[in-house]
Amino acid sequence: MSKLRFGVVQTPLHSAKVSPTLAIQQDLELIELLDGLGYDEAWIGEHHSGGSEIIGSPEIFIAAAAERTKRIKLGTGVTSVSYHNPLWVAERMVQLDHQTRGRVMLGVGPGSLPTDSAMLGLTPTDTREQLSLNVDIIVRLLRGEVVTEKTPTHNLVNAQLQLAPFSDPLFDIVAAGVASPTGARLAGTHGFGLFSIGATLTADGFNALASHFGIMEERAKAHGQTVNRDKWRVVTLFHIAATKEQAYRDVEYGIEEWFRYFQQVAAFPQMDVRGNNVREMIDFINDEGVGVIGTPDDALAHIAKLQRQTSGFGALLLFAHDWANRQASSASYEMFARYVIPALTGQLQPSLDAKTRAAETRDDLTVQHLSAIQHMKDKYDAELAAK
Repeated sequence: MSKLRFGVVQTPLHSAKVSPTLAIQQDLELIELLDGLGYDEAWIGEHHSGGSEIIGSPEIFIAAAAERTKRIKLGTGVTSVSYHNPLWVAERMVQLDHQTRGRVMLGVGPGSLPTDSAMLGLTPTDTREQLSLNVDIIVRLLRGEVVTEKTPTHNLVNAQLQLAPFSDPLFDIVAAGVASPTGARLAGTHGFGLFSIGATLTADGFNALASHFGIMEERAKAHGQTVNRDKWRVVTLFHIAATKEQAYRDVEYGIEEWFRYFQQVAAFPQMDVRGNNVREMIDFINDEGVGVIGTPDDALAHIAKLQRQTSGFGALLLFAHDWANRQASSASYEMFARYVIPALTGQLQPSLDAKTRAAETRDDLTVQHLSAIQHMKDKYDAELAAK
């Protein structure tokens, strides 16, 4: 496998009590921070109800973020394709592919909030039934085909794209998988990557997470596709600080509101988070395998556990949240980049090995160094005496 990659899923999820204008600005600034810290990718969600996940068009957000950044890849996390004309989904992504010079990625899914689909007269069953059909049309259009197809919501007649993608041959396409096999089946059918979000957030989530890649392989074999673990992205939750006590104090700022959103507002049963007070919520995150509120060492231990559970994946994505205030949240992302990422990518080992070699030879080399100084001093004294 290739070197592990790192990124963020930014649904985003903010308190409905704060200015949405400033919240969106904060989201853009986070992408800039991540780009400067060396994170590999960021995924932007699409939601239309609930008052907390406030980006309705990840494409518009990506266009703005791309102008502020240099290297980080930017994906729709995810485009709710059942809500859209598949022709326009394909066209917008190709345009973004050109605008970003190949830094865009397409995430696909049915849409997570029933309150979104209800405004379009669609049920959650409708969106899942239409997902496969719409994705198939998008893939055909991106391959350059002319498509005539009638879906339950749209009619395409000799539809085709006027631009070829900038990426050669195509940007990454990733299906979202939660606790059910739907996303993994879709990924395997088309040879997409998989984006396991929420698979560690339910009581049986680890079983779902462990099965995802097997489902992908089975579907890929049945459809003449290939899949690999490098394209599998696993999403989890972190807030880290220098000490556990500090991390616990930090998340007192906003963890309760985050929990209440999934417990009382969002009709999204896969996000079955439990806890009646801040300490119970912290313990749920740490004890149920959901994520880590703690230190960099705790983060490393959790990631090692995920790697054992899955037998390996290509990218670890941090679910963005407002558990802590902006300063503490930014510090957590920076600490993760400074101490966790290099420990997992092998960047630290040469430096640690060099430190060990220097320590092992220090005594002998110190004697030689002092001898050299004395030699030059004696030489100088002899020159003075000879005058």
